[in-house]
Amino acid sequence: MSEGTLYDKVWEEHTVSELPTGQTQLFVGLHLIHEVTSPQAFGMLQERGLTVAYPELTHATVDHIVPTADQSRPYRDDAAEEMMSELEENVRESGIQFSDPTTGDQGIVHVIGPEQGLTQPGKTIVCGDSHTSTHGAFGALAFGIGTSQIRDVLATQTVAMEKKDVRKIEVTGELGPAVEAKDIILEVIRRLGTEGGVGYVYEYAGEAIENLDMEGRMSICNMSIEGGARAGYVNPDETTYEWLKETDYFQENPEKFDELKPYWESIRSDDDAEYDDVVTIDGSELEPVVTWGTTPGQGIGISDPIPEPESLPEDKQDTARRAQEHMRVTPGETMDGYEIDVAFLGSCTNARLPDLRRAAEVVEGQQVHEDVRAMVVPGSQRVKAAAEAEGLDTIFEEAGFEWRNAGCSMCLGMNEDQLQGDEACASSSNRNFIGRQGSKDGRTVLMNPRMVAAAAITGEVTDVRELKEVTTV
Repeated sequence: MSEGTLYDKVWEEHTVSELPTGQTQLFVGLHLIHEVTSPQAFGMLQERGLTVAYPELTHATVDHIVPTADQSRPYRDDAAEEMMSELEENVRESGIQFSDPTTGDQGIVHVIGPEQGLTQPGKTIVCGDSHTSTHGAFGALAFGIGTSQIRDVLATQTVAMEKKDVRKIEVTGELGPAVEAKDIILEVIRRLGTEGGVGYVYEYAGEAIENLDMEGRMSICNMSIEGGARAGYVNPDETTYEWLKETDYFQENPEKFDELKPYWESIRSDDDAEYDDVVTIDGSELEPVVTWGTTPGQGIGISDPIPEPESLPEDKQDTARRAQEHMRVTPGETMDGYEIDVAFLGSCTNARLPDLRRAAEVVEGQQVHEDVRAMVVPGSQRVKAAAEAEGLDTIFEEAGFEWRNAGCSMCLGMNEDQLQGDEACASSSNRNFIGRQGSKDGRTVLMNPRMVAAAAITGEVTDVRELKEVTTV
């Protein structure tokens, strides 16, 4: 087992007891909730006559079902309105702080936590959402949990979990032009597989990771779950601390920063930490990565050929054949030139301000292809306001993009933002499963935000490096 890693240290700090099941009872430092997975948990509390133990350690928002076009109440979708109303009632009765659309703070749960300073190094963080791993970018241990676990956390502020092994993923070198954090994590998943991380937590390290901004680190940790890992994290450093200083929490409590920083430094993985596995990737060799199939692990560099199913491990061949049939791609060809109908910039993976800035640089002065429906969905109301202050909304709208309100949107198609029929979508989101974006016949190609912008303009998957001169991240 690993020893001396951030994971080991934070796990030990938050251990309440060892359970007869072999699991560890962990104290939870921050519990994030949204409208889709929490109503049942609150119902379970009410059935047992229980109340929320530590409402001050829980924070709520609405993101999955909230419309991104017309947000007037009641919502046109009855189920969405019902979920929203139930969340409002639950947080009001429990005294839980709620970033609702009237506050200016609403947004995707994994965007608002970091931007408000709720997410901090050394915390244990849980949410009823698989992409909770995002918060690991700050050196937190962040896990997605199920409804019964949400109930347990609300009632006790603890959760039962099994400790995992730690795999260090070291990304060396300097990233090339137009290669972003999204390309790193797609490459990790391509190499190790969508089940390669089962039984592991991933620690991301190396020069390429250290040189990323916090938004890039969040993108990588966000998709750890797509690689099968239980969580992913980056050790906190000066980049982390500079971000935290600007958040609400530390602007309002500046003395807390100096008080907490020694703890943050102490939980960093030791120089001689022991890992259960180490994987090294040369980041300087990467190019923009896009998916050709129906899992995030079915990806290739933009100039690489789509693999022959027979060239893959035997247990992957049938899946590859079905994916290629669904996506209508041909082995031996590249994804460059693959026609798209929709371009989606958004999701908890790539809807932060730097993501939108980079995409806007590609879009500026261009026009969306006449056959493409393109939309930008900022990750939060704060991101939206900041982007508008910089004029990014004008750049996108003049190019032909729809500029929407904050929410999960087309990432999972739980609201009105969905693919229709067999539309193909260039998407900055995290999953390309069949039906994920609202249509069982829809086709999703995952890529970084600049690549989405390029596809929107040309109407096909395009190497953004050939469309416009771009800089490194």
